[in-house]
Amino acid sequence: MRKLCNQCKVRPVAINYYKNGKPFFRKKCDHCSKLRNTGIPQWYLSGYRIKLKCDRCGFASRFQEQFNIFYVDGNPSNCRHTNLKTVCANCQRILHILKLPWRQGDLIPDY
Repeated sequence: MRKLCNQCKVRPVAINYYKNGKPFFRKKCDHCSKLRNTGIPQWYLSGYRIKLKCDRCGFASRFQEQFNIFYVDGNPSNCRHTNLKTVCANCQRILHILKLPWRQGDLIPDY
């Protein structure tokens, strides 16, 4: 009997590989493991959407590209809606100068 997925707690976990005829299982089901690798940000999967108005200064725009998501506590794994803020490009620069703990969402250096 397969265990249930650690993330969704609904679907059975996926088989990772067989060794000597014995199956070894993953910690997540196929569905949950694919969600993580699709390039979809965690804040988006949590239901948060970029607003067309800056949460810091109130600037409004018709273009979503002028905004980014920031984590108030600086922790990108904390995707509670109270921790996520939509910030305009101007406020991003100000936040960088003020050195507030806010951190831009889902930007992880690859070095």
